[in-house]
Amino acid sequence: MRTHQDWREIAAEVSPRTRPFVGGRSIDTAEGSFENRNPASGALITEVADAGEAGVDAAVRAARAAYDGGGWSRAGVAFRRERMLRFADLLAEHAAELAVLDSLDMGKRVVDAYDLDLPFSVNLFRYYAEAIDKINDEVAPTPPGTTALIRRVPLGVVGAVVPWNYPVDMLAWKVAPAMAAGNSVVLKPAEQSPSSALRIAELAAEAGIPDGVLNVVPGLGETTGRALGLHPDVDVLAFTGSTEVGAYFLQYASQSNLKQIWLECGGKSPHVVFADAEDLATTAKQTALGIWFNQGAVCSAHSRVLVQREVHEEFVDLVAKEAAAYAPGDPLDPAAGMGAIVSPEQTDRIMEFVDGAPASGARLVTGGERITRDGSDCYVQPTVFDDVDPGSALAREEVFGPVLAISAFDTEDEAVALANDTPFGLAASVATGSLSRAHRLAERIHAGTVTVNGVDAFSAWTPFGGFKGSGFGRDLSLHALDKYVGLKTVWINH
Repeated sequence: MRTHQDWREIAAEVSPRTRPFVGGRSIDTAEGSFENRNPASGALITEVADAGEAGVDAAVRAARAAYDGGGWSRAGVAFRRERMLRFADLLAEHAAELAVLDSLDMGKRVVDAYDLDLPFSVNLFRYYAEAIDKINDEVAPTPPGTTALIRRVPLGVVGAVVPWNYPVDMLAWKVAPAMAAGNSVVLKPAEQSPSSALRIAELAAEAGIPDGVLNVVPGLGETTGRALGLHPDVDVLAFTGSTEVGAYFLQYASQSNLKQIWLECGGKSPHVVFADAEDLATTAKQTALGIWFNQGAVCSAHSRVLVQREVHEEFVDLVAKEAAAYAPGDPLDPAAGMGAIVSPEQTDRIMEFVDGAPASGARLVTGGERITRDGSDCYVQPTVFDDVDPGSALAREEVFGPVLAISAFDTEDEAVALANDTPFGLAASVATGSLSRAHRLAERIHAGTVTVNGVDAFSAWTPFGGFKGSGFGRDLSLHALDKYVGLKTVWINH
């Protein structure tokens, strides 16, 4: 197991890339640059090129040339499978480097990136590589003398825009199925976390992925992101991020070529805790993990806990005691409970929720303080508010930080009503010892994933996505491939 000093030494040796990777090489752009700073210290990591409209256009042209050339899109499934498996192997070989890049960029604990994010991403590339030759076309029933084939064909150029909270993971969620289906990809990483994506693009080339199949264009949302959304030669765009920004991409599609848009947006996931939960202490630990892991920067974070009144006070005390295990510290230190918030701006936003909560009647149980360490004030204590008004901003808006809102309920019907009283519908969880209640709640709560006696369960084999303001379309599982293929009918008269 690597120590704090081990990770510091690796961090001192990494060399973050700064230029767009297009057509198999790094290119220069004339669109300016932006600062990439380490939120844990405030130190400047590097200046990164803003690809902008010119960089995006170059990337899309490279992706289109690769697609039209057929070296990937029309290659045999064995060829794509072998290259993607080699790509996965290289990601595994460079896992420590990539984990450090993510930790430096966005403040997450390096051990979480290394022990969780990288293995899941590697396995996801392997999963879709192995799925390529398991997806079959169809033959439809037609009159004698005819044959109708229903083929699944790649769509062409896929734009992918991913957030800063899981840089490698979110890349894998989009790129792996899109590439497996035979598409070429233009990926825009978040401006706060461009480093791992640029390095991964180099590894793709090393793995033998043809030039132009994976292109990475760093940049700001209002420049590079907008250019990708508006580009008339992008066939489909997959986005993970806030609901507000997701709406922009729908507008961009209508203003350009009506490209398909797939959105995985925000959430305010409820965790419903009943008095008959089999182990309240375990449920409290799960609650703590569901809100404080990754500094609370999880779209499906179970940030809204609804507790049956009979066990309400006991449960609040149990959760508050868990906060000590999540004390923020140096993200490169395995002993830290949490890392840093990604930026001063995001930290300010979190503290606006914290500072405004008491005005709506919420009671601060623990935490609530902004911490300065190593010259940076991008740290927030694990925070619990009780007696949260279900109509307040803290209960209805996505904080995207380590702030838990607790409210009490009396009956099952009231719990369902509160759980569904949200503009989002990404995830939910239920703690109960009753199997029949588990089935009832899973049916009645309107969310893309409902976890019973746990929080935020997902896997490569199950689809992930939501309803309402949380977007549409699904990542993960074989269903993710549906976003990146079109159905073509080939009718033959003979």
